[in-house]
Amino acid sequence: MFEAFGRALCRWRWLVLGIMVVATAAAGLWGSGVSARLSDGDNFTPPASQSQHEANVADQVFGRNEADVVVLYRSATRTVSDPSYRRAVATALGALPRADVARVTTYWSGGSPALVSTDRHATYAVLQLTGADDAARHQAYDAIKNELTPASLAAYGVTARAGGTVAMEVAINSEVTADIAKAESLSMPVLLILLLVIFGSLAAASLPLAIGGVAILGSFTVLRLLTMATTVSVYSLNITTILGLGLGIDYGLFMVTRFREELHLQPTVEQAVARTVATAGRTVAVSGVTVAVALTSLMLFPEDFLCSMGYGGVATVAVDVLAALIVLPALLAVLGHRVNALRIRRSVARPPREETGLAWYRLARSVMRRPAVYASVIVIGLLALGVPFLRISWGGTDARTLPGTSTIRLVSQALDSQFPVNSTAPIEALITGPANPARLIAYLHRIEAIPGVTGAEVTGAKGDVIRADIGYTPAPVSPSARQIVTRIRALTPPPGTAVLVGGTTAGLVDELASLGSTLPWMALLVCVSTFVLLFAAFGSVVLPVKAIVMNVLSLAATFGVVVWIFQQGHLSGLLRFTPTGSIDPTVPILMLAVIFGLSMDYEVFLLSRIRERYDQSGDNTAAVAAGLQRTGGVITSLALLLIIVVGAFSASGITFIKLMGVGMITALILDATVVRVLLVPATMRLLGRASWWAPRPLRRLSARYGIKEEVQASSQEDYREPAGGRLT
Repeated sequence: MFEAFGRALCRWRWLVLGIMVVATAAAGLWGSGVSARLSDGDNFTPPASQSQHEANVADQVFGRNEADVVVLYRSATRTVSDPSYRRAVATALGALPRADVARVTTYWSGGSPALVSTDRHATYAVLQLTGADDAARHQAYDAIKNELTPASLAAYGVTARAGGTVAMEVAINSEVTADIAKAESLSMPVLLILLLVIFGSLAAASLPLAIGGVAILGSFTVLRLLTMATTVSVYSLNITTILGLGLGIDYGLFMVTRFREELHLQPTVEQAVARTVATAGRTVAVSGVTVAVALTSLMLFPEDFLCSMGYGGVATVAVDVLAALIVLPALLAVLGHRVNALRIRRSVARPPREETGLAWYRLARSVMRRPAVYASVIVIGLLALGVPFLRISWGGTDARTLPGTSTIRLVSQALDSQFPVNSTAPIEALITGPANPARLIAYLHRIEAIPGVTGAEVTGAKGDVIRADIGYTPAPVSPSARQIVTRIRALTPPPGTAVLVGGTTAGLVDELASLGSTLPWMALLVCVSTFVLLFAAFGSVVLPVKAIVMNVLSLAATFGVVVWIFQQGHLSGLLRFTPTGSIDPTVPILMLAVIFGLSMDYEVFLLSRIRERYDQSGDNTAAVAAGLQRTGGVITSLALLLIIVVGAFSASGITFIKLMGVGMITALILDATVVRVLLVPATMRLLGRASWWAPRPLRRLSARYGIKEEVQASSQEDYREPAGGRLT
């Protein structure tokens, strides 16, 4: 099937390339506008959760009560009792356009002591912005942000700094956009240089980059189409950039490498293209489906953040695979032997010699001779790296995720240290139904008796709905604060009423509960689908189980390193971030899907070559050596190139983006240099022919429906055993 498809692409190459040029141009014009349609607000709260329900009801009854923007004022010489202090602040706030600011609350307008610092030299104003959704409020903030700190305040000896929820979201969004631009601008030249070194010719080196660029533009177009039907988070652009460029280069490198080999084995360019699609193309298809299924598991989560990452990831993988299987073969058919044009070394046009892959052959020989030693040492090492993961503490994201010099973060720190606790992030209890005043007071007293609660007061009443704000001493995203929410929810409400508990901390409680309940289903989907796909590709029930176990070991080690660095704070000075003592769970879940998919990508590349040799010889040991000899350099090159792509994200000023970058680099290094090229061959040597075992009914099923291609005699030249004898 794949070989016939390759021949058809070769015959229709100019038509395929013409359609590709038109489609890419359209994607560049229309798809590049996707960022304006993505959601950059709160995408982390489960839509059906109690906290979200409380927020919806409260907004309907009382109107929005969020602190969209907080403007912190301070005077070194005046207190809030000074009329000139009040006049300076009132003048600055009065100049703000009412088209963008719906309501302003200050100490002087509301009289709340929570709005005054303990030394009475600082106060803050709470601004609620106009706009029906997050995007509109972000636009309103952009319109007024330069007017929040007017120069006129200096005449009164007053300074002003702006922060708040919307300000933080806009800052994070700007940093994410800058990270993507940085990743593209810095990685492209470096990738081209590395590809030029790997391939030895400019023509060959440019092909994987072209596929990556087509994939990014195509996935942007798919994302924009999705925004017409559902909410898509702005963070999906990150995964689109990483996967689009990374997988595009992976698939391009694998296809071009195989094509250059086949040029020396096949009599015509058409046959070389056909065999490339039949072998490397089949591998790319299996790999792409495996990666896509891993990312599809993110769509099981109700949170828009993770679901959007699933949309973006699957769209990117699909476009990458289509580009590698359709566009790239057409380009190879046009170039033919000119794929080696503009070379920087003459050897690239020569047939592969017997010493090709000699270093990888020697490594394979070493592993084959001592498989138990290699396997034992590596497994112990990976488990040791994973030990810190046993002590992981889940938490949320706050202003500390921003750089230490960020004004928004400095405002948040000042509010925490100089003002009554939780003044902008109380726990909200919404009491609905006819409540007896005495019983309502008794209920609030029971809340105040919970350890850690500093007070509960009614802040709104309309009809049969009462809102109470609850202060507490722990940090809003801490385990202690989450325990307070749990205990409040466990209280029996006043007779005849129902209570909804919401707020920032309650939202985190609901998010963690939602993630915890969905995670097992994600793991089940990924493992079962991976098993089925690998069985279809290789006809074995042992190899899929082994691959899943290898991935679990790799992931455990990666997450252990992430906890050691980002939760425990090691290397925080070098990496320039502030450890919070906890990890936002959405990032490891996203990493799990991406890393699992990429690991299977390398597994499929390796096993495909091993299976080819095994089908020819029936010798498991020689097949493993041949597979490592031919793919070891490719896999490590792929990992190096992808590390360059994600490297820019590890330098991000946003902690959770940095965490993902560092985590992926760790996973790529471990997977490409330890797991795939050492542990997988060692375990396959220990298993022997059992690696390819399947029950007889499943063998018949694989023979009839498996994803296979017949092995040609000419492809036996794929492996040449250097002098030194057979492996034993």
